[in-house]
Amino acid sequence: MQWILFLLLLFVNSMEMLAQARRKKRVSTTLFENCTGCVMCSEDNGCISCQQRLFLLIWRDGIRQYGACVHACPPGYFGVRGQEVNRCIKCRSPSCDSCFSKDFCMKCKEQFYLHKGKCFSSCPQDTVAQHSTRECQEKCEVGPWGSWSPCNNQGRTCGSKWGSTTRVREVLRPSKDEAAMCQTLSESRKCRLKKICPGENKEKKKNAKRERKQRRKKKLESLMVI
Repeated sequence: MQWILFLLLLFVNSMEMLAQARRKKRVSTTLFENCTGCVMCSEDNGCISCQQRLFLLIWRDGIRQYGACVHACPPGYFGVRGQEVNRCIKCRSPSCDSCFSKDFCMKCKEQFYLHKGKCFSSCPQDTVAQHSTRECQEKCEVGPWGSWSPCNNQGRTCGSKWGSTTRVREVLRPSKDEAAMCQTLSESRKCRLKKICPGENKEKKKNAKRERKQRRKKKLESLMVI
C-alpha cells in the first residue's frame, strides 16, 4: 500500500515538473523571443538587463516575475531612462492608457474621460465631456448680465409698432474652446415702440395744412381762368 502511494506521489510530482518545463519553454519562446535585445537573460525570468536605448519591461504572472526588452513601452506604461537601465513603469490608474508619470495620465482607456491628468467614467461638475477627444473640458466663467439696450427697430427708437432690445455679458475665464463652451453671451427680446415719434404729429399737421392751402389756391386759379 505504501509503495502505491509513493508511486502515485512520484507520478503527480513528475507531471507538475513537466508542466512547469512546458510553461517555461512557452514563455521563453513566445514572450521573450529567445531574449532578443537582452544583455543578461534568465531562463526562468527572461531579460534582466537590456541593450542601450531599449526599455526593460517587467510584469508579474501570478507569483512569477518576467522581463523583456522593448523599443517602446506598451499601453499602461511610461518610459524612464536611467544611467544603468531604462525601465517601463506601470501607470498607477488601471483606466489610464498612456501616462507621463505614475499619477499623471495623458490618455485614458475607452469609456473614460481625461481631466487634469486623471481618468473619470463621467466628467466632474462644471465640465463638459468632449467625445471626440475623450476629455473633460471646463466651462468658461461668465460675468453678470448687463442692462437691456434701448428698444429699437433698425436703429430707430420710434416709428414702428415693435422693436427689439439686447443685453450682453462678458467672459471672465475663457475655456479652451470659447465658441463651443460660452455660447450664451448675448440675448434679445421683443419690445413695444411708439408708432409716432415725438414732434412727428405736429409735422404731419403742418404738411396737411400746407397741402390744403395749395389745393385751395389751385382751385381759385382755375375759377379765375374760366
